Amino acid sequence: MAYVFCNQCGHRNPPGASFCSSCGNVLDLPDERTVVIAQVDPMQDAPGSQDNAAIRLGDISGHGVLVVRAGDLTGTRFSITKDTTKIGRTTDSDILLDDISVSRSHAEIVNSKSGLLVRDLGSLNGTYVNQVLIEQSSLTHGDELQIGKFRMVFFSKADILS
Repeated sequence: MAYVFCNQCGHRNPPGASFCSSCGNVLDLPDERTVVIAQVDPMQDAPGSQDNAAIRLGDISGHGVLVVRAGDLTGTRFSITKDTTKIGRTTDSDILLDDISVSRSHAEIVNSKSGLLVRDLGSLNGTYVNQVLIEQSSLTHGDELQIGKFRMVFFSKADILS
């Protein structure tokens, strides 16, 4: 039985775990680039029973990738390749989330000297990072970004390839 240890907090996790059960950090699995993201129960906002989505990360270009873990687009990947990535409901958005819970110009991800930043652009329903309402926040490997009813997990290219 080969346990998986968290690089963030050192917690011992059961074999096959993708996220640390102590701190929630994404576990480093050097021989695999496929992750399993637990489905979210939309009624209770809790992980579902045994319905998990296996998502193939594949090649990651740019700064990283957002993978939708809940909503109509579950499993969809969005590469963050630009220095400013617009997220919203309009067709000129870099990441188009076509749902009434998403504002036309909802948020943006900006590549700054200190790393990636998520900024809310005055949206009606707000932008959440790790279930905390933000106006602006850093975005790091393993963070959950919620825009409207869409929940996405961010995978940093640097952290996956290292």
